[in-house]
Amino acid sequence: MLKIGTIGCGNMATAIFRGIAAGMGGECVLFGYDLDMEKAEALREIGMEPLHSAAEVLAASDYVLLAVKPQNMDEVLAGLAACPEKDRVYLCIAAGVTASHIKKALGFDARVVSIMPNTPLLLGVGATAMAQIPPVSEEEFAVARRIFSCAGIVREIPAGRMNEVIALNGSGPAFLYEYARSFVSYGVSQGIDYETSLALFCQTMRGAAEMMEHSGRSLDALIEMVSSKGGTTIAGLEALRAHHLAEAAAACCEACTARAYALSGEK
Repeated sequence: MLKIGTIGCGNMATAIFRGIAAGMGGECVLFGYDLDMEKAEALREIGMEPLHSAAEVLAASDYVLLAVKPQNMDEVLAGLAACPEKDRVYLCIAAGVTASHIKKALGFDARVVSIMPNTPLLLGVGATAMAQIPPVSEEEFAVARRIFSCAGIVREIPAGRMNEVIALNGSGPAFLYEYARSFVSYGVSQGIDYETSLALFCQTMRGAAEMMEHSGRSLDALIEMVSSKGGTTIAGLEALRAHHLAEAAAACCEACTARAYALSGEK
């Protein structure tokens, strides 16, 4: 029986564990600890056993999800470094906290999987990037992939690109919400009620995502499909380009990545 624990029972850990319970419930036992014990107790309903310390979670688990805020990670790791268990697999979802940092804080060559999930895991439609880092085995990495696949898609990326991927998936939802807000606000300003504007734009994004993934056409070809010479789409695209959408998006991603490196203390 696979034993999976979480240190931290906030929204992301809750989403991940609900996914595990739904997708792997008969194959694993779940443990968790949070400073706010009410959060841990709330997960009893999915079969998780609340424990009273991070050390207890480490002792009880094969795979340990590190789901605390980056600013609290060093304190947690200092406590775990004093524990005798050295054969666990650590699943780290904290932005800017590198595997090398975790290994140094624990004081040995720990098995760490670096992971960048996103908030749509809450609805079971997350997009998770993860990197296999020695000495994590193929079998251990496959288990980590399966855990996160319970709440969405998983893609493997190089370990050195964990900060760069944040703009694509980790922070990406917020960037899309910001973009969407402008279009929905425009609809409202033109006398289309908010609910209708939101529903139409959400379904448009949903459909466009399906076309990007499953139509077999390139992004350029998909743009061309919607565009007629001298038509409305061309006029809108020209306005976006005149206002430097591509440059703004690049600046957004670069700022996101730079902040991740600042948090990690690298570069």
